[in-house]
Amino acid sequence: MTKPAVLVVGQLPPKIMQALEDAYVLHRYWTFEDKEKKLAEVADTIRGIATTGHYGASRQMIFALPNLEIISSFGVGTDAIDIPAATERGIPVTNTPDVLTDDVANTAVMMLLAVSRDLVQADRYVRAGKWVSDGNMALTRAVRGKTVGIIGLGRIGADIARKLEVFGVTVVWHGPRPKPDVSYQYYDDVVRMAGDADYLVVACPGGESTHHIVNAAVLKALGPEGSLINISRGSCVDEEALLAAMADGTIGWAGLDVFANEPHVPAAFIKSDRTLLLPHVGSATEETRAAMGNLVVENLALHFAGKPLATQVNG
Repeated sequence: MTKPAVLVVGQLPPKIMQALEDAYVLHRYWTFEDKEKKLAEVADTIRGIATTGHYGASRQMIFALPNLEIISSFGVGTDAIDIPAATERGIPVTNTPDVLTDDVANTAVMMLLAVSRDLVQADRYVRAGKWVSDGNMALTRAVRGKTVGIIGLGRIGADIARKLEVFGVTVVWHGPRPKPDVSYQYYDDVVRMAGDADYLVVACPGGESTHHIVNAAVLKALGPEGSLINISRGSCVDEEALLAAMADGTIGWAGLDVFANEPHVPAAFIKSDRTLLLPHVGSATEETRAAMGNLVVENLALHFAGKPLATQVNG
């Protein structure tokens, strides 16, 4: 039986690429020199898209493939996929939730602790011989007794909150609406929450509704002793406002795993000694990335076998 053809939008981990290669005829979109021309040549054959939360699938791409049946995405975020376009065509979209919750939440907690204790700076202090030449490093900041405001209390946000409680913090949160079963204090206004918080953790989905949800007003409310942690999407933070706030001391510290124009990071963030910068590695453990990839493969296999999908996000 002829293997279904699948368009792979961006490079996936080697083991996942091999699993897809074994089951499907693959067209590697990221290798096309003339993407529009090459896609048109193979468009009629393609029945599936394998993509990532970063690369997504545009409306133009979705409508360029007349026989497209499924979009299977590697990652929990779907803001780069035109869900309305897929739904309009009756095409199911799947993602990889749950399997990455633990590691992404752990990364947020790790970043918060690292920022509060100047972990990176302490490491550099020892390596530069300053412990010998300058004596003890300046004191840092405890987290116990502080307030952590979380923007977005979905799977990841809730796991961050649960894990942070161990450290003796008060957790508060903001989202589109209150949740009756959540005991943490709810704020319907991000600025007001930032004003009451010592740490602000961004854990909401990307997309139009959360674009620049952290803006100049939020950063001003967070204040010069406040810290921002972002493990969601670069689009959720107004980077120009954050750069200005860092430069003039409007806020104290920032831990960022995501950026507006990845992998390009503004030079001012890199030069600052009050930033912790990670290359979008929230879910980047071998175990979690393998589980995410397996779910991409599983959803494609379920679809082509005519079975219910494991993690459909639309329709």
